[in-house]
Amino acid sequence: MSRSFVYAPAKDPSIVVIYEDEAFLVLDKPSGLLSVPGKPPEHSDCLETRAQAVYPEARTVHRLDMATSGVWVMAREHAMMRHLGLQFERRHTSKTYIARVWGDIEDDEGFIDEPIICDWPNRPKQMICYEKGKPSQTKWKVIERKDGITRVELTPITGRTHQLRLHMQHIGHPILADRIYAHDEAFEAADRLQLHAHSITMHHPIGGEKITFTSPVPF
Repeated sequence: MSRSFVYAPAKDPSIVVIYEDEAFLVLDKPSGLLSVPGKPPEHSDCLETRAQAVYPEARTVHRLDMATSGVWVMAREHAMMRHLGLQFERRHTSKTYIARVWGDIEDDEGFIDEPIICDWPNRPKQMICYEKGKPSQTKWKVIERKDGITRVELTPITGRTHQLRLHMQHIGHPILADRIYAHDEAFEAADRLQLHAHSITMHHPIGGEKITFTSPVPF
């Protein structure tokens, strides 16, 4: 089975704005659209460039995988970018994701603490490595079990590349339609990666108020 793909993100709507003020934007990223431009010219279309067509000053603060949908934050001024960037770097933000994974998870909640490093010959694939991997932690909680599929809430403590996707695969429950980490049955069980950035909680860079933004789960 081939898992190659053609990059052809939906054009309409161009962007969906959840919130905006003078400091930052909160956008709802669709699955299948890059956060920032890729190297090939055909990968120039991305949420960053679409947002900058409307908000030229907008700058990327963090990223979501191309196949992941949900809440995405951009700064609207250099000082705000630095402030928000430090929040992400120092883990002063908290994020929750919703995913559908293969199989019935036996326990109702758990904690995954497995170090991650890039599988360099097979990049962008990541792997668990106890010698050189960076500390990586994920909390998970079951929302629903149905027909051999489990819906879970995932809370990343760290923010490694592909962390949620690799951690769920590592415990035997890959995310559905994961082109890199799912086995064939799990890959074919959905028409898009079943991973959505549902909410983000952060401090407003002006005044410090703690605020939460959410995006409806599309699956």
